[in-house]
Amino acid sequence: MKLLKIEDSGGYFLSEKGDYSSLDKIDKEGLLRLVGLTLREPVVDFDPYDEKVLKNQAHQIIYKSLFRKLQDLRKRKKAFVDESARLFLEDYEKYRDDMLK
Repeated sequence: MKLLKIEDSGGYFLSEKGDYSSLDKIDKEGLLRLVGLTLREPVVDFDPYDEKVLKNQAHQIIYKSLFRKLQDLRKRKKAFVDESARLFLEDYEKYRDDMLK
């Protein structure tokens, strides 16, 4: 699943509708959706950042930042998921023990 792509000298992200929207239109929900997809989907893909192909300066800044952060999150996915599970496990065990009393 391709989350970020470069086409026609512009940067695009995979929108909720399943099509690609211009990067300058991304909002908080769009960012959270990309993060969620990066963590949930077994395979995600991004066009590599290339400022020679990506002509729009605003798109260059946004794309470069998103590309780096999503790539880093993808690399740390297992640690992030394990940490989240550990935090929820602690809360679950606390509430379970409270219910048993």
